[in-house]
Amino acid sequence: MNTKMLGWATVIYLVAMAFYLIRLLRDDEYWGKLATGTALAGLALHTAGIAVRWWESYRLGIGHAPLANFYESMIFFSWAIMLLYLVMEWRIRNRFLGPFVMPVAFLSMAYASLSPDEATRIQPLIPALQSNWLTSHVLTCFMGYGAFTIAFGLGVLFFARRFVAGTGNPSKGRGGFSPDEGSIEDLIYHSTIMGFIFLSLGIITGSVWANFAWGSYWSWDPKETWSLVTWLIYAALLHARLVRGWRGKRIAIMAIAGFVSVLFTYLGVNYLDSLHSYLM
Repeated sequence: MNTKMLGWATVIYLVAMAFYLIRLLRDDEYWGKLATGTALAGLALHTAGIAVRWWESYRLGIGHAPLANFYESMIFFSWAIMLLYLVMEWRIRNRFLGPFVMPVAFLSMAYASLSPDEATRIQPLIPALQSNWLTSHVLTCFMGYGAFTIAFGLGVLFFARRFVAGTGNPSKGRGGFSPDEGSIEDLIYHSTIMGFIFLSLGIITGSVWANFAWGSYWSWDPKETWSLVTWLIYAALLHARLVRGWRGKRIAIMAIAGFVSVLFTYLGVNYLDSLHSYLM
């Protein structure tokens, strides 16, 4: 049942993505409102699907949060992106970021839906995962990843706005590209702060969990190493802006580069000999 709900949420996200794109191209708030309403409906169904999966886990006597394997992590990654994006849209009262964030959330859900049946089944945790630290570690990491996705979308928007301005389009500076570069940069900065805090908590809870599971707080496993690399990239972004006074293009580039590191931390290490490969 939960997989069907999540599958329909994926379809709804695709429709919402189309509406956001139409709003961007036509500069018509009717399509923007339709996009937001559709995205909210998708998030509601998405949340219900996760809740049902959690309930089914307890009904089967397994009883763990749906955060324990690759399929579940992809589902939660998309959920975190959508939640943080819609909160941001509500706070700034603008929909300009939708076309640059929605594709990541949709692709994450779509990729998860391609998982084989065995991967989507609710299964007992292996001994190393049987810890209360599992939920706190995965939740904080993926909320951080979600915030970094927002910063990435803003970085792409920064360059898209410059491209549109460079074409001499008479509608430049309006519609989906209405925010100025300074506003976009500020949002990148605040999104990065949020992601940095969550990722820091994720690394700390992961270290405690690692000591519980393997008897060591840090073992330079590929996942741990690349989490540290990602943390350092975003720490450098915050340092560059606050101390070095970096602005504009360089901050947008760092936000995009950081997200590339996030993707490798999340997906790339699965192809390495990592203790975390079975999880994410």
